[in-house]
Order: sequence, then structure tokens, then C-alpha cells
Amino acid sequence: MTPAEIKLKRFDSILGELLPEALSQLNDARLRELDVIDVKCSKGRSDAKVYLDPQQYTEKERNEFLRLLSKARPILETHCMKDQGWFRCPTLSFEFDDQLEQGKKIEDLFKQIAKERKDES
Repeated sequence: MTPAEIKLKRFDSILGELLPEALSQLNDARLRELDVIDVKCSKGRSDAKVYLDPQQYTEKERNEFLRLLSKARPILETHCMKDQGWFRCPTLSFEFDDQLEQGKKIEDLFKQIAKERKDES
């Protein structure tokens, strides 16, 4: 791992710790419930994707959360800058992470295939 990759991972980690703290200080109780799963910054650290836990939210609720987060983005970025003393913060973009659900679906498919093969023999 190169030194630049290490710095980027460290930066991701710092943002991963700062964002839940910033979310918890917002006035909207709905946004305080959100859990940050992961943060991935671009190489130049100008943009960062924030992955959120879907927690069985409906598509309508997810869209509402994303709309609220886009409005709260400047507040969250300012919090990160002030807390760390940064000159600027990456532009945050939010999305719900469905990888866990997709993994469960794939596991279920493999179980179903194994069951069908067992029934055929």
C-alpha cells in the first residue's frame, strides 16, 4: 500500500467518525437515526460518497432521507471542517448501501440451487 493510499484511508476513517457525530447534532430527529456504514473519498479528496444503512426503509423513505441530507450537506461539511481545522471539506454525496441485502439474496439463491440438486439426486 502506497503512502497516498494510506492517507486516503485515514481520511476516509476520519470522515467516517465525524459524520455520525455531525448527524447527531442536527435538529431533524429522522436524520439522527441514520447510520453511516462507510465513506469513500475520491483520490483528490474533492468528493466523498457516504454509504448509509438502509434498515428496512421503504423507497419513499430513502428518497426523503436523501433529499433532507442534500439540504443538510453544507452543515455537515462545515462541521467536519471546523472539527478538524481543514481549509475545505470534500463534497459529500449520500446513498444507501444495499450490498448486504444483495449478498443475502445471492446466498438464498445458492441454497435454493443446492436444495434443487439434492432433490434431483
